[in-house]
Amino acid sequence: MTQTLITVAVFVLALAMVPMGIKWLQSRAMVGQGPGAGSASRVLSAVAVGPQQRVVTVEVGPADARICLVLGVTAQSIACLHTMPAQAAGARVDAATPVPSMASLS
Repeated sequence: MTQTLITVAVFVLALAMVPMGIKWLQSRAMVGQGPGAGSASRVLSAVAVGPQQRVVTVEVGPADARICLVLGVTAQSIACLHTMPAQAAGARVDAATPVPSMASLS
């Protein structure tokens, strides 16, 4: 009886330590990749176009050659819709620039 109880306690303790072991292994893997490895990509925007469809803009690549990808994301697949340099995607329209109205176009 005592031997069975000890075996069960050791088994439960081992199961409780599995998540901590996985977290430890993941932290060691990130250290091995070098600095900035976690910031290799970032999501710039995500727009839902349906219940399980999104258009996502992601910036990827090394710091000196960043690229923006426009991706169509569904439950079954991811498709690249467009690519552009990150500098072009980062360019913003100046607030002082007048936007033409419909009256001035006609």
